Amino acid sequence: MAFRTIIEPFRIQSVAPLRMTTPEQRRSAIEAAGYNLFGLHSDDVMIDLLTDSGTGAMSRDQWAAIQHGDESYAGSPSFEIFRDAVQGLFPFKHVIPTHQGRAAEKIIFTVLGGKGRTIPSNTHFDTTRANIEYTGAEAVDLVIAEGRDPANLHPFKGNMDVAALDAFLDRNAGRVPVVFVTITNNSGGGQPVSLANLRATHAVCRKHGVPLFLDACRFAENAWFIREREPGQHDRAVADIVRDMAALADGMTMSAKKDPMGNIGGWLALNDDALAEQCRNLLILTEGFPTYGGLAGRDLEALAQGLKEVVDHDYLRYRIRSTAYLGEALARSGIPVVQPIGGHAVYLDARALLPQIAPLQYPGQALAVALYEVGGVRGCEIGTVMFGRHPDGSEQPAALDLVRLAIPRRTYTQSHIDYVIEVCQEVAAAAGTLRGYRIVAEPRQLRHFTARFAPLA
Repeated sequence: MAFRTIIEPFRIQSVAPLRMTTPEQRRSAIEAAGYNLFGLHSDDVMIDLLTDSGTGAMSRDQWAAIQHGDESYAGSPSFEIFRDAVQGLFPFKHVIPTHQGRAAEKIIFTVLGGKGRTIPSNTHFDTTRANIEYTGAEAVDLVIAEGRDPANLHPFKGNMDVAALDAFLDRNAGRVPVVFVTITNNSGGGQPVSLANLRATHAVCRKHGVPLFLDACRFAENAWFIREREPGQHDRAVADIVRDMAALADGMTMSAKKDPMGNIGGWLALNDDALAEQCRNLLILTEGFPTYGGLAGRDLEALAQGLKEVVDHDYLRYRIRSTAYLGEALARSGIPVVQPIGGHAVYLDARALLPQIAPLQYPGQALAVALYEVGGVRGCEIGTVMFGRHPDGSEQPAALDLVRLAIPRRTYTQSHIDYVIEVCQEVAAAAGTLRGYRIVAEPRQLRHFTARFAPLA
């Protein structure tokens, strides 16, 4: 591109107002929420970067597809349109719709998990880990060493440590029902996995007779990074790269609230007939009939259209560059961020920015609260709070303490992002004055959603 300015490859046809708040209003709101960003009312948030899950703007053609939705309980043609769109990119034999990604995780791990079993991944996300541990199984992360170093510029920091996986499968023969690879690796900074690494992971899984599944909710962004960074992949169609990734797996879980551009939805897809039958039985018990799975026909139609739009090169170029625009501006300001910049989010290194706050005083939470109080920007702690206590109740610092600024798809303009940059700069300038937090109430699992905090004196 000849020009520095990143323009959105769309026009805006509908807008929603932002409520402009004062620092005093925000301090009152966050105190009432127990200093938990999830507890805020969205009207009290000016720029909401808590998550990119289900928060994007649907297109004109997606809204038109909603009108086409057929709400028949069984055998809806909307399911066939949805299934064909999924299989056009992920040609698995069985496509099982769910209301969102964690429902697909709940089903597959209920079938495959259980006490005495262990499930490795490059890095499990929090709901994935919780669904595994809820069955009594163990969730293990085997990302490459570079993936644990926020400053390392390795182009594929989400890669599986293939040698470690091989050794792990040797040590745990008969205990591993499935291997998962998350693309992109959300908990590790939105970092991609290379096609070569997927091939090597596939080969190790075949060697040990263990199926390989993808947690693929940001598959298109991962494919774009492969196209841009991996030798031999440049100028290939993103859709073809996606099909290559899918061909290396035996199944997948999907939160369709990310790359498929939906506000709700997900699916489980796989090839094994017997496993699919068990999963469908659980689907009927917990979600709904196999041709809707917890979704309305209109949702299925919107997702089918979103799958066409997400592999568009103009969209992906804008998406990746606009996220990098935020990350690069923060890095130039001296704010430590995970490098290279990921696809869906910028991750602030809270532990590096706030060295005076010990990990068990939750520097990520302190930074996230400060961003909200100063400028009304809501981010998400990805670290010691999120990953919680071990099953035995003990607590250890996470490998990283980050704050994720996740960019909703097609929602904010460049001026919104420029404002976020200014807020981050303001907070960073006063970083030495920030203090840690203690938890005053927490559930046993997934505590970051509902825990309540108090600032340390």
